[in-house]
Amino acid sequence: MLHISGRNTGSGKLPLLPVFLTGILAGIFIMNIGKSILLENTGLLDEYALYHMKYMTVNSNALFYYVLKQRMGTLLILAVSATTYLGLAVCLGMTLWYGMAAGAFLSALVIRYGMKGILFALTGVMPQYLLYVPAMLALLFWCESLCRSIYFRNTVYMEGNMTVPKRLVHLAFIVVAVLAGCFLESFVNPHLMSGLLKIF
Repeated sequence: MLHISGRNTGSGKLPLLPVFLTGILAGIFIMNIGKSILLENTGLLDEYALYHMKYMTVNSNALFYYVLKQRMGTLLILAVSATTYLGLAVCLGMTLWYGMAAGAFLSALVIRYGMKGILFALTGVMPQYLLYVPAMLALLFWCESLCRSIYFRNTVYMEGNMTVPKRLVHLAFIVVAVLAGCFLESFVNPHLMSGLLKIF
């Protein structure tokens, strides 16, 4: 299993949880400090934007291909970076970025709508993130293991001798999970959001 906390030493595990929480705090801080620029002057997630979301028609097929491109792009970047010496740094950077995005998104909704903003945020990530989160953790584990097995053989602490076919099977399971998440995000989540916006 991927241990998501601890010290970032040569033989230790990546401190994903502390980095992610740091990103969340940074996102909240940035949004609160710069809310006059990031919120008031941009119309980000304001009532006008929600009004258009409420009455727009979602083309689920087009949305699926768009979401698929975005999610698979991220997966490809991480997978390819794992074959380079900077693979571990990229994993940490991606974790920090996701934390900042989550913190900024949630903070923006709370600033604008209070407790209702939390409900909006939860609905916005369901049910696809029930698959995305474990898939991303598994991908980070896969990338870390691969990178360490190539460049840090003397400090490998987990599955250092995993065969190439086994690594590909693991990656295939991750891809399937992401594909299923894309389907939920495109064909299920829009209906949930539409129902929420009718009473928001």
